[in-house]
Amino acid sequence: MTEGTGKIDLHCHTKASDNTMTVNEVLSAAVAAGISHLAITDHDTTLGVQEAMELGERVGITIIPGIEISAYDYERGRRAHILGYYIQPGHPALARLCGPIVEQRHQASFRMVQRLVEAGYRLSWEQVLGYAQGGSCVYKQHIMHALVDSGQSPELFGVLYKQLFSRSDEQERTGSALVPLKYVDAVEAIRAIRDAGGVAVLAHPGQLHNYEAIEGWAAAGLEGIEALHPSHNRAEEQKARWYAEQYGLVATGGSDFHGGYGNAAYPLGCIDAGTECLHALEERRLSRREAR
Repeated sequence: MTEGTGKIDLHCHTKASDNTMTVNEVLSAAVAAGISHLAITDHDTTLGVQEAMELGERVGITIIPGIEISAYDYERGRRAHILGYYIQPGHPALARLCGPIVEQRHQASFRMVQRLVEAGYRLSWEQVLGYAQGGSCVYKQHIMHALVDSGQSPELFGVLYKQLFSRSDEQERTGSALVPLKYVDAVEAIRAIRDAGGVAVLAHPGQLHNYEAIEGWAAAGLEGIEALHPSHNRAEEQKARWYAEQYGLVATGGSDFHGGYGNAAYPLGCIDAGTECLHALEERRLSRREAR
């Protein structure tokens, strides 16, 4: 039942991926923000989902088990993030697809730390591991956190971050320390989410310029588009909603909360997807079950 709901935030991370906050801390913030339904959508892992669901029951918040898969549109040469809602945590289809991504990211981070040490930065792998403790792997954010705390950078995502970790598909030159990852195909991500019983939704298409791919991905099983997102202005929101209507998809929304690794101007619960969106997702989930 979704009667009398509070805020509905459908995009939130925890320390299982790249948030500074643990599951417990995130749920405490959700209670304070008046959230009644929260989707836990960590990158390429469901590590914290079960804990969140159990804690959610105790504090009165419905946790929607989710994931955000780091994918790629190989036809157009662009990254794509695919959200999965109502997935079965730890499902083999997700483990097969996302396990290698997580391992690859961890090894890439190790190599990036080595490059920084060789370049003269005061840093160690053990130090960086401390910031990622309790998570699935080490992210660039953890490396930058160590550099900030040791006084080698004044901020997490400033000039130094761009110099070290900028990507070739975002800027003309690649960061000096970057070890790029090979992401899974977006269609494979959509299929894995569906195999895990979930509803596949395209995250922040305006941020990653994914609109051209929506028609093909809808045919492959995409069922929603994230319209409300901190990176979307009003025009991007309207554009995403137009695509949702055009292809019969659910328009969703969420804060994309990352704690101390996110934008403080967009706290947890700052975006409310609304009950209409929640009902539409629930209907998609139920129709999928009935079709099985």
